Amino acid sequence: MRGIDVDSMLCFDLYSTHHAVGQIYTPLLTPLGLTYPQYLVLVVLWRSDDLVVGEIGERLHLESSTLTPLIKRLEGQGLVRRTRDARDERKVRVTLTPEGRALRQQASHIPGCIMAAFGLPLDELIALHTTLGRVRASVLARAAADGA
Repeated sequence: MRGIDVDSMLCFDLYSTHHAVGQIYTPLLTPLGLTYPQYLVLVVLWRSDDLVVGEIGERLHLESSTLTPLIKRLEGQGLVRRTRDARDERKVRVTLTPEGRALRQQASHIPGCIMAAFGLPLDELIALHTTLGRVRASVLARAAADGA
């Protein structure tokens, strides 16, 4: 009996592409002392500094239990500062340090390198981004409806 061929599976395409993209990010982020998830947290903060952990989690689709160790490591590197929210002590605010803000300039070449590695014209990259966003929203909605 023949099974399904992984090369015909859309989920495998997504998984293996994720792995391949990670191989592009690693040499770009290693000199900065960052992992990809840490980089994502910084990208969110570079866009909008001084956020509650939950707000970062919403933007990255990550639970605070996943984010907290990442943020603690960034704090240990001197890139962010964690403080209790003045209005609600249960919440932790995350702000960039001057070193964290300065790292933005050192990482400014990364998006262009990633776009080049994708090897697609800009209009196709935009269409792919839109399609993947729709797929993600649909999958998340289904997972929420199924109680996952």
